Amino acid sequence: MLKNIPSVISPELMSTLMRMGHGDEIVLADGNFPAESCAHRLVRADGHGVVELLDAIMRFFPLDWFVDHPASVMQPVNESAIDPPIWTEYRRVLAHHEGREVELRPIERFRFYDFAKSAYAIVATGETAIYANLILKKGVVIGHEN
Repeated sequence: MLKNIPSVISPELMSTLMRMGHGDEIVLADGNFPAESCAHRLVRADGHGVVELLDAIMRFFPLDWFVDHPASVMQPVNESAIDPPIWTEYRRVLAHHEGREVELRPIERFRFYDFAKSAYAIVATGETAIYANLILKKGVVIGHEN
């Protein structure tokens, strides 16, 4: 065990996050998402929700500041539907860790699947909220001079 690593982050997930490079994307998929059939690399996080994983991941994961949309969500099929409540939680967690508001870009369902198929990895969670799928684009860690 290591100190200060949230227990929801498995060794496999930490390894995946560390192996990702600038511009790589990771999908945090809800329990209904076809993760097995879409993933090049699949990380299981059964029993965990996306919000708790997002909060843990964002302690280590820099979002890409060089793109307009470093965070994307699956748009509800009914485009006139209100934003799913879980999106409010995503915005709160992302703003907390990034020190700025992060816009969530809605992506049509089948286009979202295409994005997910090209992602570096998909994390399959036990999330039961609808439209809880989230794609994050990794940014860079800027070194500090001593």
